[in-house]
Amino acid sequence: MITINWVSDTTLTQVVLLCIAFVLSAIVGLERQRQLKSAGLRTHTIVGLGAAVFTLVSAYGFDNVLGSEVQLDPSRIAAQIVSGIGFLGAGVIFVRQNVVNGLTTAASIWVTAAIGMACGAGMPVVAALATALYLVAVTALSLVSKKLPAAHTGVRYVVRYRNSRGALRRILAEATRLGYEISLGDSHKTESGDGDVIEMQLRFTHPKKGPDETLYEKLADTEDVLSVQTPDDND
Repeated sequence: MITINWVSDTTLTQVVLLCIAFVLSAIVGLERQRQLKSAGLRTHTIVGLGAAVFTLVSAYGFDNVLGSEVQLDPSRIAAQIVSGIGFLGAGVIFVRQNVVNGLTTAASIWVTAAIGMACGAGMPVVAALATALYLVAVTALSLVSKKLPAAHTGVRYVVRYRNSRGALRRILAEATRLGYEISLGDSHKTESGDGDVIEMQLRFTHPKKGPDETLYEKLADTEDVLSVQTPDDND
């Protein structure tokens, strides 16, 4: 029979740690809510609170069954939190047109779980420091990264052209003449009043400069090219 010990010597400690986890997780959630992310204040607060509860249960929940013949490993539940939180984080990651969105929010959920676990393990100072460093990472480091010189990763265009002999060759030749390197992406064929039309994603990279309007204009003026759009415009 399980005996319920409503108030123990560690109850006050557990309540305080749980409240700290709640506050710190809410701080992380407020930052995500401010960025209008799908996982915001409520999600992060609940994640941190749940992680703290699991850790507290792991640390204090089985004191009444411990004895010479029973030994428990408190780290087992904590390890399951680390692996299980990945499923929740994966739910906010989206891939569209080869662009990944939601990685920062997924990472913030992961960090929030760690903050809750630190509180549940009796390490509120570490949890508070982790929260502060998270805010530094998403604010100050974001400002620093914007000031860094960006590498020329190129630009992607969705080019629609008539499926005539030599159309793609003329597109590649024009971009090469301007000094760009070209990578071919996905393509598909459609039928229209102009005959068969090919729609292909192309990435253009220049070793010395970023893409400019000249490339766009030259591609649009190429024979048999119907339209040149960025992937977002195409959507």
